[in-house]
This record gives sequence, C-alpha cells and structure tokens, in this order.
Amino acid sequence: MNTSPPLPPQVNDASRSSQAVKLPPLPPSPILNVGVRGRVVMCDDDDNLLRALARTLERAGHDVLRVSDGRKACELVATLDPREVDVVVTDITMPGADGLEVMRAAHKLDPDLPVLLMTGMPTVETAVQALERGAYRYLLKPVDPEVLLQAVSQAVDVRQGVRSLMADTRPGLNPPSSRARQELSSRFDIALDRLWMAFQPIVCWSQRRVHAYEALVRTEEASLARPDHFFSAAEQLHRVQELGRTIRRAVARSVHQAPDDSLIFVNLHASDLADEELYAPNAPLASMAHRIVFEITERASLERLKDIQERIASLRALGYRIAVDDLGAGYAALSSLASLQPEVVKLDMSLVRDVDQQPIKQRLVASLQTLGGPLGITVIAEGVETVAERDTLLAIGCDLFQGYLFAKPARGFPSVNW
Repeated sequence: MNTSPPLPPQVNDASRSSQAVKLPPLPPSPILNVGVRGRVVMCDDDDNLLRALARTLERAGHDVLRVSDGRKACELVATLDPREVDVVVTDITMPGADGLEVMRAAHKLDPDLPVLLMTGMPTVETAVQALERGAYRYLLKPVDPEVLLQAVSQAVDVRQGVRSLMADTRPGLNPPSSRARQELSSRFDIALDRLWMAFQPIVCWSQRRVHAYEALVRTEEASLARPDHFFSAAEQLHRVQELGRTIRRAVARSVHQAPDDSLIFVNLHASDLADEELYAPNAPLASMAHRIVFEITERASLERLKDIQERIASLRALGYRIAVDDLGAGYAALSSLASLQPEVVKLDMSLVRDVDQQPIKQRLVASLQTLGGPLGITVIAEGVETVAERDTLLAIGCDLFQGYLFAKPARGFPSVNW
C-alpha cells in the first residue's frame, strides 16, 4: 500500500508568530476521498482538542499550523503569504484575542480566505456576528471530526480549484503569464459558446405550488463546468459583464417555457450593476421585468459602486425586484439589507443544513424570519434536502423552500417532488 512522506515537523507557535513563515513545499498527495490537501491554520486554547482535531486533518493529508492563543494566531496570519494558506479554523472564545479578531486578521491578509469558527457557547448574537463578518462556516462544539474535515476539505477544494485555473492577479501577487491568460481566454470563449441554463423550483409549501424558478448557469466546457470556476475566470479576464449579458440572453430565450405565474430568479454579479445595458429599455429581460428577481451576488464588491442605491432604484423603476442570496454566509452581511432593501432574502444552506438537530440554527433562522416581516421581506430557505429540515423550518414559520428535496436543477423547468 502506498504511503505519503511524513509531514514537516511542527514549528513552535511562539517562533512562528515572531518571524515570517516560509512554508516548505507540500509532499506528494496521497489518494483521498475527502477533497484536496491544503494548508490550515488552526487555533484553539484547549490543547487536547487542538491536537485531536489537527490530527484528524493531518491524517487526511492537510498540513496544519497549530496555535493555542488568539493573539499569536493574529500575529501568525499577518506573516503568511496568502498563496500559502487555504483556510483558517479558530475557536471564538480564547485568551489574547477572540476568534472574530482572528477572522479579521485573516481577511486583512486576504478577503477571500475561508474562516471556520467553532464555539462551545453558541448564542444568536455570536452567530449573527460571525456570519455578518464573513465566516465560511459556524461549527458547534463538540465538533464532529468528520464534519470539520468535510468543511475544511470543501473550502480547500474551492480555493485551490480557482488557483488551478489561473495565476492570481491581485496586487502584490505574481500575474499570470501571457500564455496562461491566452489559454484561459480560449477556454472561456468555448464555455460561453456552450453555455446553457438550468432551472430549480422555489416552492410555496402551504399552497403546494411552484412560486419561482432560479436560473443557474451551466457550460459544457469541462474545465469551467463549476460555476465558481466559471465566474472566477471571468473576473480574472475582466469579462464578468460579458458573461452576465450572455446569461441574461439565455434566460430571456427560456422564460416563455415557464409557467405564466412563476417568477424567475437571475443571479446578478455586483459588477453587472455597472453595465449600462442592464438598464436599457431594450435589454433582453426588460419586456418581462415584472417576472424577474435579480439575486445580487458578490456583495463584497458593492462598495466599489458609489451610486449603488440609485442603480437599484433604477432597476425597480423598470419593474425588476431585488433579492439578497446566501444570507448567513460569507459576505452576506445584514448590512446589505439596508443598502439594497431587497424584496426577498434567501437563507444560506449552511443555516438550513441539519437545522432540525441544531437549536442555535433554529433560533437564528427564526430571528431572520421574524426580521423579514416588518421590513416587507420575503424569506426563502434554500438547500433543503431532508423532510426533517423542511418540517423544522415549517414549524419556525418558513413557507418558501428551494433544494434537492423538491427538485434538482435541470434543463427546462423540472417538476416538483411533493
């Protein structure tokens, strides 16, 4: 049986925090069924738990930098090269600095660096703070090692998958070679030519009817088949608006096939809001604007638009409605509700997953559901996969759902499993 070379020995935490860390190359990866190997910074003041969880990740092939103090973790993260770390895992309550401060340091290093927060004393307030400030996941102690491993591997897979497509072009990092950019541009052209739209129902359970369909981009170009890779390539090539226009044209060609009374949710990248074609009276979706709900994604980029509220008002004047997706994950801060004033919010699947087993998630969803009423905001729970999740959300007060329990995305407008 093949075995992997031993991982580099652990470096003393104190020495790591006082000098720049130059990490050695990763040894060859073993065959795993949990995703891609990555470098993980893990911080917890419980030495026994830190050791146990780190070993779980190390056995799966991840390289773990262990830190037992929040302040040291902040100092360590500040010394790292963003290309040499894939995910940060930290406890929330620690001496020196808490996990939210560690997350702030991580996002100062790289706004896209995934941070997983762990806590043994969950409160709604702490959960809201964590999710508002961009936590990738919020894990409750005692943390199931398999849940942690799955979350870390997923975060690493996304981060390294994007790197595999192109070199990073952010300030201070090495730009891609002209040949690499040409190859990526060629694949992107093919992906645009082979683009198609899948649709997934959003259902109203009390009335047993389809409320809407979400349009989800797909392509037959294998190297960009994952939507996150497709959009990352568009960003690197500065072709996000071109991709957005192609998507909206594809949606417009399909809407006539949908039931007449259903809405169509269309994802709108923040960069699309700067595209003047979006506001044109002859735009592909303009004639059906009363049926279109634009889901604003990548809200971290909204700060670049100084006239965001005016642009949103212009879309509403044309008849479109606005939704905030993934509320409770990443950059889906509650502050976006004030700036966008959406008619719809979609709860992220990280809040929905196993909600029947986690009281803190139930309380958080209930708070967001209650918040929506006075603001005139419709709440949709997405990522519903089990009957238990559905029934728990129904008891909380949710009535609009999206997820594999009802239908998977597919060509055309798939029927619903009631």
